[in-house]
This record gives sequence, structure tokens and C-alpha cells, in this order.
Amino acid sequence: MTTSHIQTTQLRPDLSLTFSEAGSGRPALILHGGGGPFTVAGIAEHLSSSMHTFLPTHPGWNGTEQLGDSAGIEELAQLYLAFLEMKDLRDVLVIGSSLGGWIGAEMALRDRAGLISGLILVDAVGVEIVGEPIRDFFALNAREVAEYSYHDAGRFYVDPSSLAPQQLAGRQANMAAMRAVAGQPYMHRPELLGQLKAVRIPALVLWGESDRIVTPAYGRAYAQGFGNAQFELIERAGHLPQLEQPAATLARIDAYLSAQGT
Repeated sequence: MTTSHIQTTQLRPDLSLTFSEAGSGRPALILHGGGGPFTVAGIAEHLSSSMHTFLPTHPGWNGTEQLGDSAGIEELAQLYLAFLEMKDLRDVLVIGSSLGGWIGAEMALRDRAGLISGLILVDAVGVEIVGEPIRDFFALNAREVAEYSYHDAGRFYVDPSSLAPQQLAGRQANMAAMRAVAGQPYMHRPELLGQLKAVRIPALVLWGESDRIVTPAYGRAYAQGFGNAQFELIERAGHLPQLEQPAATLARIDAYLSAQGT
């Protein structure tokens, strides 16, 4: 196992970024969704054996500094591009899960310096697909979140009453951070889908076949929006296939990297 190190860097005078760094080689930026960094930690750990991995905590998550009252996903994308510049990273693979996938797509669209050479989205939100609405996560109770998010809901459902007060408060704070950056318009930017053809780097769009937060049909349409993307389903998985089917998810990522010569 490659040892990771938690670091903090100042992105601007009023905002710092906390991130985990490990490994060496081609850089990989791994972006989490609303659940926080633990949801993609397995991907980061796997890749750190052969790549230089960076797993940031989005501003506002896990008790970190907030991005700002009026800031959203586009601002986050710009901040992460600035982070790549600050670290002098090139030939970067960006992997994003759910909300992190949306950030990754916005980054690739805005990457004027050509820092990003690969993009993997895992059950990403961010676009508007007619007939395939994004389920209102904020309207769901804990049982419904599990039912809509997982293929095997019983395995992943956590009764909120079983959590320590600090854990429950942390989850609620993360949801508040997600609402602040992505709640209006809800979990998408209306213009994004029509702009994705400009993204020509090879993209892999992975989707859990049982995802009912954003359906596989939504994912296929998302992939078709890119200039150069491949869509793949992961069986017996929902919105977080990296948690439900880690071996299958990592195998798809490895195959993508092998095709890129990494």
C-alpha cells in the first residue's frame, strides 16, 4: 500500500484546499461527490501504486472552508485548474464521481492550457437530459437515498439514529455544502451538454446499471455529448459502483489507462 499524506495549500488569500497525495508517475486528480472523499478513496489508493494521485476535499466538505455564498461548480472547476497549474501538473487524468464528475467535465471544457489528457466520469451529474430528470436528492430520507442509490440497498443503508451526533452533523454539513454549490439550478448547468463536443480528450463514462439517482439512459446521453467518449455499464451497481463493485470499476479504469499507454 502506498502511503498518502494529507496536505493543505492556499489557493487564494481567503481559501485553502486540503488534499491527500500519494504515489508517483502520471498525475491523477480524483474528485468526490456529495458523500465526501471516502467515496473515492478506494480509487485513489488503487491508482497510487502506479500514478501520482491527488484526492482533494471540496471546500465546505468535512469541516473545510466554504467556497463562498455565490460560488458554484464552475468556480470549483476553475479552482482545481488553478491547483493543477500551481503544482505544475501536466498530462493529468481527472476522475470524478457524481458531483465530482460534473466538476471534471467543467474542468475539461475550460482547460485552455491542455493540462488534462484523460477524463473518467462515474455516474456524474451536471447536464440536463430531456425525459431523464436528476432525482431530487434533498427530498429523500435516508432509506430512500439507499434505495435509489444502490443496487443492494440493504447492504449500504445506514439508520441515522445509529450515528453519533458528530457523524450526523458532518453528513448534514456536507449536504448543506452540496446544496450551496449545486442546488440552483439543481445539479446541472443547462448549457453544459451542448458545449461538451468541444472536449476532445478521450473520456470514459462509467455507470451503475441500477442507478436511480441518474439513470443509465442519462449516462448514455451524457457520454454522447462529448467529442470522444466511451460509455460502459457496471452490473449490480448503483450510483457509486466504486463502492458496490470495486473490482469491476477498477478493472474498467485500468483498461482505459492501458489503452492510453499509462
